[in-house]
Amino acid sequence: MTTEEERAKTATIFDVARLAGVSHQTVSRVLNDLPNVRAATRERVERAIRQLHYVPSPAARALVTRRSRTIGLITTGVAEFGSSTTAVYFNEAARDERYAVIMASLMQVNAATLRQAAETLVRQNVEAIVLITSNRSTLGLLQAMDLGVPFLAVVSQGSGLHRVSLDQYAGARRAVRHLIELGHTQIRHVCGPTDSMDALERIRGWRDALGESGLVAHEPVPGDWSAASGYAAGRTLGAEEFTAVFCGNDQMALGLMHALAESGRAVPADVSVIGFDDIPEAAHFSPPLTTMHQDFAQLGRDALTLMLGVLADEDAPNPLLRVPELVVRASTAAPRR
Repeated sequence: MTTEEERAKTATIFDVARLAGVSHQTVSRVLNDLPNVRAATRERVERAIRQLHYVPSPAARALVTRRSRTIGLITTGVAEFGSSTTAVYFNEAARDERYAVIMASLMQVNAATLRQAAETLVRQNVEAIVLITSNRSTLGLLQAMDLGVPFLAVVSQGSGLHRVSLDQYAGARRAVRHLIELGHTQIRHVCGPTDSMDALERIRGWRDALGESGLVAHEPVPGDWSAASGYAAGRTLGAEEFTAVFCGNDQMALGLMHALAESGRAVPADVSVIGFDDIPEAAHFSPPLTTMHQDFAQLGRDALTLMLGVLADEDAPNPLLRVPELVVRASTAAPRR
């Protein structure tokens, strides 16, 4: 088989779009001889088709006009409680609206794997793509791609895109204010990964809450959301002077309390600990964990509601931020005098 024959055999609508510098939808408009394509653009697409010897499939010809009632959902990283719960309830809400969801879950994310996942979804004629991630670089990569379909992100930061999120900043401020209201003045923070938008918003809320009360914000102790990293953070803090710790999530709070117990510090008698997320196990920690409850189920439903609004009207407004709610349990108390 010659090189040209191989190219004709393997070329896709996405190859044509990349060579012509347009979206796959523009290619499909040209294939279907639809209006609203500039003459110069049409010529570039036709030239790319000839160069690649591209032969369109019936599915490619119908890509612009066919309604599939299917949405693509991309999730990244380890299946954490928040993202997995949000994804489950997004799927439930979609089914209620008679939409199917095709999922792509990526452990390792780079430009190539993300593009492959997005193109695979678009080839299956999804009407839109939703991304659930806390990673800034992942969001940036997908935003930079010409997907050709509406895009929505479940992220706590980002401009120039449709997004839904929970108010991580306000939730963190409320968590720290709870500790301040109890009388704590030496409040440390165990944070999530530095590329996590959620972690950055919680750091910002922690700093601002301390600053508003004239308290010192020492450098956060880094973690990676796991209980093991919370345990390591507790060992790192060692015998430093502090009476309370705000943990970036509940799993790290669990590991931290383990380390505190090993060092002879009782919770909350010696150190108060507050977490974030309110995972189902938080009420059964020893002691039960004070935390910030995040309504991930509603977040998934909000994502679907906004996505349907975007499909009906590109100017659909983003929903209001929902603030996590304080759940007071036995791991926080007033400091010893």
